[in-house]
Amino acid sequence: MPTAKKVQEVEEISQLLSGATLSILADYRGLSVADLQGLRAQLRPHETKVRVVKNTLTRIAAERVGLTDLQPLLEGPTALIAVQGDPVQPAKIINDFARTSRILQVKGAVLEGQVIPASEVERLATLPPREVLLGRVVGGLQSPLYGLVGVLAGTIRSLQYVLQARAEQLGGGESAAAA
Repeated sequence: MPTAKKVQEVEEISQLLSGATLSILADYRGLSVADLQGLRAQLRPHETKVRVVKNTLTRIAAERVGLTDLQPLLEGPTALIAVQGDPVQPAKIINDFARTSRILQVKGAVLEGQVIPASEVERLATLPPREVLLGRVVGGLQSPLYGLVGVLAGTIRSLQYVLQARAEQLGGGESAAAA
């Protein structure tokens, strides 16, 4: 019979896994409490929670939310890093932290309901922020419109030159240009 505390913890882990856009599982073995607190402080402004979890309870929570592919990642000490907002910046922070500390090891992650390997988390960390990507899309949509405006303006400008030349040819150069 599970205790009330374990049932509550499974529920909290289920909520973290289901409500997160990105959930990273990492081996934190060897990290000091101060290092872990420093990582939490860096991630807090990005709507990200870091929680040390028990593998058995996490397995149960993963099954509840339909993430059965998560089972192989739940070996050894596990920290669950749940991102609520844009996943790119927290992935960059975790990737940089893992590279500089050489202690934290990313096991894998869940991105939008799909289990991805640690190498994909590194690739995610190389993406530009969401705002930059949206700017590129808008710029890509805007570019053909500028071209169309340029072509139409060029046609009107050419018509103006033809009419002005014809007016000069007919002898009313100054008065036609003023009109």
